Amino acid sequence: MADELTRCQIADEHNAAPCCGDGDRPDDISRRALLRAAGAGAAVATVAVTAAACGNSSSGSGSTPANAAGVTVKTSDIPLNGGEIIASAQIVITQPAAGTFKAFSAICTHQGCTVAAVANNVIQCPCHGSLFSAADGSVIQGPAQSPLAAKSITVANGQITAA
Repeated sequence: MADELTRCQIADEHNAAPCCGDGDRPDDISRRALLRAAGAGAAVATVAVTAAACGNSSSGSGSTPANAAGVTVKTSDIPLNGGEIIASAQIVITQPAAGTFKAFSAICTHQGCTVAAVANNVIQCPCHGSLFSAADGSVIQGPAQSPLAAKSITVANGQITAA
C-alpha cells in the first residue's frame, strides 16, 4: 500500500483542487475513479491521433487533399486497364476501357484492408488475395464475397472528380 497513490496525491500531481476534506478518506481512491481518469486520458490521446491522421494529405499526382469536398485526378493519370488507388480518400479509380472511368471503395469487403494494385482490369487486395473487377467491382476471386461499392464520379475537361 506504500506505493499506491492517494486521491490527494493524484489531484496534486494534476494541479486539481484538493480532494481532502470532503468526508472521504484521503488515502482511498476508488478503482472506478482511477479508471475514469485513465479513460479520459486515453480518449484525449485518441482524438489527437485521429485529428493528426485526418490532416491535409494528398495521394497521387493531381489529387486534392482527402478532406476536401472531393478528390480530383487527371484522366491521364489513370492507366488503361489499370487504375489509381487514393488510400487517403479510400477510393480506387479505374479505366477498364479507353475513355471509360469507374470508381469504387478501396476497402476490401473481406476484412477491411485497403486494396493495393490495379492491373489487367483486376483490383487486388494484398491481405488475403481477393480480386475484384476493375469494370464493375464484382468479386473475381475470394475470400471476399461482396463486391467493392461503386463510388460516384464525374469526368469533364480531362479531370475526374469523386464526390
